[in-house]
Amino acid sequence: MKQLITFSLFLSAGMVAFAQEEDTLVEATSEMEEVTEIPDDPFVRKTYNATRIINGHSVETLEKGVLEFRIEHRFGDMAGDNGGAQNFFGFDNAADIRFAFEYGITDKLMVGLGRNKGTGEPYRSLLDGFVKYRLLHQKTSGMPISMTLIGVTTGTYMKASDDISQISHFPKWQHRLAYSTQVNIARKFTNWLSISLMPTFVYRNYVGGDDVNALFALGGSAKVRITPTKAIIVEYYQTFQGADVRTGFKNSLGIAYEWDTFGHNFTINLTNSRGFIETQFIPYTKEDWLKGQFRLGFSISRKFMRG
Repeated sequence: MKQLITFSLFLSAGMVAFAQEEDTLVEATSEMEEVTEIPDDPFVRKTYNATRIINGHSVETLEKGVLEFRIEHRFGDMAGDNGGAQNFFGFDNAADIRFAFEYGITDKLMVGLGRNKGTGEPYRSLLDGFVKYRLLHQKTSGMPISMTLIGVTTGTYMKASDDISQISHFPKWQHRLAYSTQVNIARKFTNWLSISLMPTFVYRNYVGGDDVNALFALGGSAKVRITPTKAIIVEYYQTFQGADVRTGFKNSLGIAYEWDTFGHNFTINLTNSRGFIETQFIPYTKEDWLKGQFRLGFSISRKFMRG
């Protein structure tokens, strides 16, 4: 029940913030349309409303001087062997929690630093840092796509296990580190439809005997806008390498409802992944949607403008 109280507090805080902006939002809807469709602006704006999709990054970057604080929370299985009424459909458990600060150095370059509780399978107490650069920006005429390059490093400072058969034994400090590199390619086809492809390479310095260090995945996402501020998002990552070795692992799949306001972005999602960062949800997802092993999660982000 402690996790349910936590969720209720965050949800209440988010709703209060959104309610305070609701009057402004109603009056500003037409203004938002103008911002995204300025006749003299050569660039296509808001391919995605936030820098994240569900688990992974979107093609978007923060504007220069903008600081963003993010809170992400994921509960336990809603159904299956570990879900149901006994665990209040997952609300009694916290699969993972992340707090992060992210900053736009320029309109094209942003960085971020976050702390993750960790899922415990196999890591707890994770730090993540990333650099993100927008290489291409879709234009109303000419350039048909946007492209962003993303580099991520994660490391755990959990106490090493005394069991040498465990991944968390960490014979060397380098074994605590993992990396991912992604090319995020997206196109906004209409005002209501955006699609992206995310080829991603993950490398972990230390893995078990039933795993591989290097792992390639191809992510895909679609955002369908249902109002100027609300959207339905689907995200999927297909892994390729190590199929003959990596038994029991699943591909990450998520669906979300997104609510965007001026300064806030709020997302409620369902996914079979427990962790957040590419080095976690791509290689370590084991839950199966068809067995009810999916969980409710949410994210709240708040932007602070310079000046």
